[in-house]
Amino acid sequence: MVILIPAYEPDGQLPALIRSIRNVRPRASIVVVDDGSGPAFRDVFDDVRSLGCHLVSYARNRGKGFALRAGFGFIADKLPGRDVVCADSDGQHTVADILRVADRLRENRVLPWGQATMVLGSRSFAGNVPARSRLGNAATGLLFTLATGERIPDTQTGLRGYPADLLPWLRSVRGDRYEFELNLLLEAKTNGYAIDPVDIATVYLDHNSGSHFRPLADSARIYAPLLKFLASSFTAFLVDTLVFVLLTVAIDSLLLAVVGARAVSSAVNFLVNRHLVFAHGREQPAHATGIRYFALVAVLLAANFGFVWALQAMAVPALPAKLLAEIALLAISFAVQQRFLFTGGATMHATGGPRRTRTHIRA
Repeated sequence: MVILIPAYEPDGQLPALIRSIRNVRPRASIVVVDDGSGPAFRDVFDDVRSLGCHLVSYARNRGKGFALRAGFGFIADKLPGRDVVCADSDGQHTVADILRVADRLRENRVLPWGQATMVLGSRSFAGNVPARSRLGNAATGLLFTLATGERIPDTQTGLRGYPADLLPWLRSVRGDRYEFELNLLLEAKTNGYAIDPVDIATVYLDHNSGSHFRPLADSARIYAPLLKFLASSFTAFLVDTLVFVLLTVAIDSLLLAVVGARAVSSAVNFLVNRHLVFAHGREQPAHATGIRYFALVAVLLAANFGFVWALQAMAVPALPAKLLAEIALLAISFAVQQRFLFTGGATMHATGGPRRTRTHIRA
């Protein structure tokens, strides 16, 4: 097992964390990535190197996602075949919790179904938690559930464990800053990987003053993939509803109105999802993906029609019935598209391998 710690302008919490790890696991392999902290922090990283850590560094700050990929690349090249536990440098993760995540990784390796599983250290956000952290995680969790149909207790945790087999895929996921960790969760199910939450302590030192999270810029990066999913669905919903209303006025047939509206909106939704929403949408041939997509449309259309018909039989007007049906089927539609339709290879992204920069590696 390797412990990977990305660090940008760290304080004394970083060497203190490493000393605590060394007290419990003296021979643990620890990789620290200096994310362009600059000369002012050389003493901290010299201290880290003196504690027997591998140090990966580069001159310019590139963001947490870039730092993690640089660390994954070093581990894949120099320490191959080892599981990786990622922890933050600011003292928010206790040694006991880091080892708890590592132990769960080992336990998952012997499970009978053999599915590659990432482990998330999941905080409860109880007690004295900064408001921006509590609200930010709640908002991200809600949007994640709406977009994917999956519920994860802590989508923003930095304490995560990855089996060695996932390293090639981890290096291919997009995002250079905090959005990288959310993109991992969004793409995990698509690539057939499981997510296993493990309870950990909720620790914030000095109201999280050491965090380099930028509330506006980084929140926009984090929420962008989720909002993109929802925006695509909402656009199709508006098209579908508009065409449905027009057809109910023009023709006296609920079936034709539902079918016609869905034919138009599904074509719009397919094009938007394939080209703009799903990262691997254009990796598959358009005709093959289109056949699967419109087969899904047919199934959802039948369910939609049955739902609307049942509601109208209960004296619910056509438009409210339509709204309720769309909401009920939204999560199912996205989950199927993400998992089975717009999926790509598990190791490389459509735009190629991970972006690289010149790094200096010291052990």
